[in-house]
Amino acid sequence: MRLARVKFENRIFWGLVSKDAKSLREIKGKFHDWAPLLTRGEGQESLDLSSDSTPLFNCHFLPPIEPVNQVVVAGANYSKHLAEFGVEPVVKPVAFLKSYGAMIGANDDIQYPPLTEKLDHEVELVAVIGDDKVDSENPYNCVLGYTAGNDVSARDLQRDGSPKIGMDLFAAKSQDRSTGLGPWIVTKDEFPEGSPSLRLTLKVNGELRQDGSSGEMTWGVGELINYVQAISSFRCGDILFTGTPSGVADASGKYIQRGDLIEAEVENIGVLRNKVSG
Repeated sequence: MRLARVKFENRIFWGLVSKDAKSLREIKGKFHDWAPLLTRGEGQESLDLSSDSTPLFNCHFLPPIEPVNQVVVAGANYSKHLAEFGVEPVVKPVAFLKSYGAMIGANDDIQYPPLTEKLDHEVELVAVIGDDKVDSENPYNCVLGYTAGNDVSARDLQRDGSPKIGMDLFAAKSQDRSTGLGPWIVTKDEFPEGSPSLRLTLKVNGELRQDGSSGEMTWGVGELINYVQAISSFRCGDILFTGTPSGVADASGKYIQRGDLIEAEVENIGVLRNKVSG
């Protein structure tokens, strides 16, 4: 199933996307009521759907996320990504928070942050938590599904922290309207059990910049969930960025510019097409 959050005729709602991706039917009720049912495997039959369909081309895709407890980002999770910076593999997961206000939809403009001159791209697989209950023995039981993300980062701000204090990841990762998410959530039953192994690609103005697989992650989705959960509890609707493969702009020097078209794609999920505005 593909679950999209859209705006249509000044209404915002969740919808079940048709198999041909040409229309959707509104899901009635609150996300926090029906998402746990799908997460527990109750299927489409558990949804209260509108009888009529809305053409998808008439809808504006919003980030498939409600105002949530946490937007968690895992870093340093691909060895090749670390190698391009000459960094040794880390011995445990790295995670931090991103502002909800950084989120944009699949076709929205990236707002170029006014404080940076080194804007970077990071295509990522994103896990969506669909239940307040997280079982450390079976962490995938709390996953509703997966979506695509582009963790846009201001690299100069990231390294502009005070000496001996460390990187300023809030400034680097939480710039307003900078992080693409979507176009929809694909429920976990569409993938084999465990951590998905999906191709991740990112193009800038048609030029392939990143090309990797989520199967190359050092820590899988379940391990990341357990790591974060031990620190700060997940809630239904929270999302987890899982890291990016090699090929980022900070390694090549090809930083994002105003007017660029960024296309971030996760296999079997979808494409984010975000133009960079001034």
